[in-house]
Amino acid sequence: MLGLTRAEFAVLRRLDSPEKIQRFLFDLKQNFEPDGDSCHSVRVVLRDRRAHCIEGAMLAACALWVHGEPPLLLDLQAVHDYDHVVTLFRRKGRWGAISKTNGIGLRWRDPVYRSLRELAMSWFHEYYNKRDHKTLRTYSVPYDLRRMKPADWVTAEDGAWDLVDELEAIRHFKLLAPGIAQRVVRRDPFEREVGNLLQYRRPRKKK
Repeated sequence: MLGLTRAEFAVLRRLDSPEKIQRFLFDLKQNFEPDGDSCHSVRVVLRDRRAHCIEGAMLAACALWVHGEPPLLLDLQAVHDYDHVVTLFRRKGRWGAISKTNGIGLRWRDPVYRSLRELAMSWFHEYYNKRDHKTLRTYSVPYDLRRMKPADWVTAEDGAWDLVDELEAIRHFKLLAPGIAQRVVRRDPFEREVGNLLQYRRPRKKK
């Protein structure tokens, strides 16, 4: 049904819990997009063994789907910053999230959150740009990847770009009440120092 090879499917079959999926994503190298913007499918990520957030989120959702759980994504939108996409799962009525990220903040969340708003707010303090502004502003309704053909995101060789458009179009909810954003302080010097820690160092540009 997914169009994967036996070997590709076998990898996902071994990832039979959110914790195992997260460990697999942690071990993937970071995709710094050396050849330009990318939105690689699950197949390409399994082949290249590297990913950035939306690519890791698709793989994680696909692994959950293989094991009978809905493949749900959550889109987090920011101002003057990049968006972030995570994979949702539930345990005993509580939300958790699987995340592929290179930094210290936007990582895995244990399934302890009663609502998606609670979950999204758990990243607010750690979601910041290079000028140290806290930038997270909205979160989406869950996006069920079963709305798309597997050929468009599981096995596509030319990128899963339709998913980017889908996530942009779905309903998003504001996290901050009017007037609150102006009261949010920047990160302090110690937070900046810790925030500079990366799992993988960005490669130098070739001269």
